Amino acid sequence: MAHPSKTRRLRPAARSLMDSLRNFLSPALWKQAHRARAARRAPSRWPVQPLVLTLLVLTGACGDSQEERFETARAFAAASLPKRRRPGKTRRGFDKALGRLPLAVLRAVAAGLRRCLARVFARRWLVEGFVPLGCDGTRLACPRTAELERRLGQAGKPHSAPMVWLTALVHLRLGIPWAWRWGKGTASERGHLLSLLPLLPAAALVVADAGYVGYEVARALVGAPVSFLIRMSCQATLFTARAVRLDRFREGGVYYGPGAKQRGAGDKPLLRLRLIRVRGKKKGNDVWLLTNVPAPRLPAATAAQLYRWRWGSEGLFRTYKRTLAKVKLHSRTVRLVHREAEGSLLATQLLLAQGALALAGAGAARASVACSPRKVLLAVREELQAERRRRGPRFGQRLREARREQRARRSAEARRPWPQRKEHVPPKPPQILTLSDVQKARIAQQETEAA
Repeated sequence: MAHPSKTRRLRPAARSLMDSLRNFLSPALWKQAHRARAARRAPSRWPVQPLVLTLLVLTGACGDSQEERFETARAFAAASLPKRRRPGKTRRGFDKALGRLPLAVLRAVAAGLRRCLARVFARRWLVEGFVPLGCDGTRLACPRTAELERRLGQAGKPHSAPMVWLTALVHLRLGIPWAWRWGKGTASERGHLLSLLPLLPAAALVVADAGYVGYEVARALVGAPVSFLIRMSCQATLFTARAVRLDRFREGGVYYGPGAKQRGAGDKPLLRLRLIRVRGKKKGNDVWLLTNVPAPRLPAATAAQLYRWRWGSEGLFRTYKRTLAKVKLHSRTVRLVHREAEGSLLATQLLLAQGALALAGAGAARASVACSPRKVLLAVREELQAERRRRGPRFGQRLREARREQRARRSAEARRPWPQRKEHVPPKPPQILTLSDVQKARIAQQETEAA
């Protein structure tokens, strides 16, 4: 008689880095990654598992050059997989093997990690019945090689370096990235958000800033259907059944339609949505939030709190670009840029997930405190050094101590003006107009057809 399979026990207080990674990189995940790679005729010195593991560790390894960081990552992969054939020794061979690796393998690893995150952080996954996901984007520079300049083009000022655009969804309570999309430096972050809709978990609530204002975006989210909370700006024109004074508006139902100059505007339906005004500390800094969630499910106070948490998505880009030094990618071909970018985001996801899991296992008092990405990275780098690993405390203990500083912020976000950087101007409130007789007739027709 076969014994029933036991639930795999988590290791929030892991003794080593590999012991901690096994909480997320399970055997089932590696099996899916192997299936995503087509069968090769000739044997390779870089199978899927050591190749992907080296790519993940390479992002956080310490060193003055990529070759030095590669040696550290390769040594860790070889020591963590003692029963496997030892991988190749040269950085050039690693790049060749990585270039031949299908992107479907890394996407299979990302899909497995998403399922694992929802299971590991089940107790902290929902906030007021929603999975809050902040959406934002940023640009990353690339080397000035002829291939990258020809394929990626320019996205900034004339004669600037080729760039790629990253759009990411981040869990606002945990600060862990959920899914992401890459594109050229001129890619549309709104288009990236729409392409990420199939990857959203159940009960997702997309929280975004004024960069995602647009009728087509709101219509796609309503039709998905996906709950959203988007900050409005003066570029949006909303309608109400009766005339309202903008200075006295607090909360209420509005209609959102396409712009007058948009093609086929007369044939597109008006969306019945809800507008919330959050008072700012300074005059003119009010935040106008548009959502498709009714008031009983999402009170105005909860909506304001979730939008304040949206800085978690901004914090991800700071961790990725500054803490992990990914302001500029290192790869010099398009194939390697795709794989370096995908692998580095997976490594960032694992880095933040390990810190969040360690704090969750330390007790309820620390579970509500966010981890410090810098301290988690230092713990990982100390673990990669064999001599310090034998003498210092266990890895799980260092992760539990990697807590973010908690103090009241009284100064401004930007301590001093930076040269050649535009000063941030808060978005102005949306335009609120009264419905015309033609629009009221269209709404009545829509309600009749829906009934």
